[in-house]
Amino acid sequence: MRTAIVTGGASGIGRALCLRLGARGARVVVADLDGAGAERVAGECGGTAVTLDVTDARAVQNLVTTVRDDLGRLDFMFNNAGIAVGGTADELTLDHWNRAIDVNLRGVVHGVHAAYPVMVRQGFGHIVNTASLAGLLPAPMMAPYAAAKHAVVGLSLALRAEAAAHGVKVSALCPGFTDTPLLDHANPGLPQTATGATARRSATRIQGGLYPVDALADDVMRGLARDRALIVAPASGRIAWRVARLSPALAVRLASLTARRPGRSLLGLGRGRGPDRGRPVTRS
Repeated sequence: MRTAIVTGGASGIGRALCLRLGARGARVVVADLDGAGAERVAGECGGTAVTLDVTDARAVQNLVTTVRDDLGRLDFMFNNAGIAVGGTADELTLDHWNRAIDVNLRGVVHGVHAAYPVMVRQGFGHIVNTASLAGLLPAPMMAPYAAAKHAVVGLSLALRAEAAAHGVKVSALCPGFTDTPLLDHANPGLPQTATGATARRSATRIQGGLYPVDALADDVMRGLARDRALIVAPASGRIAWRVARLSPALAVRLASLTARRPGRSLLGLGRGRGPDRGRPVTRS
């Protein structure tokens, strides 16, 4: 029986992943700073709940070691926990920057550092790091978040190249704006900004609608089955990503228009598109 750890599993993308994994017969460890929420999701997916702060490297290591020792294997490590940080760069404090890096980047590093040696020794396993479309595109008004997510993409691709020789797979999940509680709790425990206070409304306007979290979970399952390096969704995000790859300078110019006119969609694309329920276009 496959075993999976999902950090940030108490809500949003993490919860959807836990439910999909549980439905497929996996033994799921739901790890989250919100212990009560983790318990609820564990009950829904037939898994085990653990209260976990991903910024605590020792706690992450202890969790991975315990799962390996108790269950005998670790098939999936979903480094999914994250926070939303938004605001103009001139109004953000160092606390905004440090918190975004601590949770969204170091939290992933801690998961990789703990799980990867286990997977190398057993000769199999799949590490899935939740990045963002903001890790592939210029993302004004959210520089700390974008910086951390770009780093997660780079980490994932570098590790994927290295891990292949050991039978270990690595993927980065890069969703656009998804309908999760993250958008309702931007800048948690930090000074609030106008961007953070209106995150859900702005994200809906920029993308032309929020992507359903269940559809994203289905995208992830398909991407893992195909061993994709990058799992990018929805369709409007994939179009924006292609534009950015073809012309980074154009992508920056269009993103600048988005910053000046918040009602305009990201890179001028995707406005008014409904939820994309088709297959994700992904690249190895």
